[in-house]
Amino acid sequence: MIGVKAIGIFCSAAENISSIYFDAAREVGSWMARKGITLVYGGAEMGLMEAVARAVKDGGGHIVGVVPNRIVEREVQSRLLDETVLCDNLAERKQLMLQRSDLLLALPGGIGTLDEVFHVMGSATIGEHHKRMVLYNVDGFWDECWLMLSKLNERGFIRGQLSDYVGMVSSVSELEELIVNS
Repeated sequence: MIGVKAIGIFCSAAENISSIYFDAAREVGSWMARKGITLVYGGAEMGLMEAVARAVKDGGGHIVGVVPNRIVEREVQSRLLDETVLCDNLAERKQLMLQRSDLLLALPGGIGTLDEVFHVMGSATIGEHHKRMVLYNVDGFWDECWLMLSKLNERGFIRGQLSDYVGMVSSVSELEELIVNS
């Protein structure tokens, strides 16, 4: 992929969510492995995090886990990691993932994922980086968030255009097209 060697993925660590989200995570992971794109993620062995990592690993891809000490202490660190980057907390994890990634992709997730998405966009608005945040809209998961962001843009609360900071895709083929055309 043009200029994209590593994708940071933010997503849920929950286990009790619909299988449609697990299917999408596996599809993204398999695609990344086929394209030779490194996975950079939070390194936990739970939920969509482990599903995407397992698909990357099964496809022969490379995995970097940016793992907070608390994950290690709770013994829920994934065993699939090719490289482990330890950090003190979630704030440091976000920064390290941002540094190690060419593009950031948010699969469905909860409060932690929202925090990560807004951190990437917020830090871009003040010029800390020029990396793209992409929402992977599985089954309309990000629709309401996109509507809110669009309203912020329309009302002048976002510097520049919303598309300067975030994009939204609903399939691997749309993700690939977004990357190629960026």
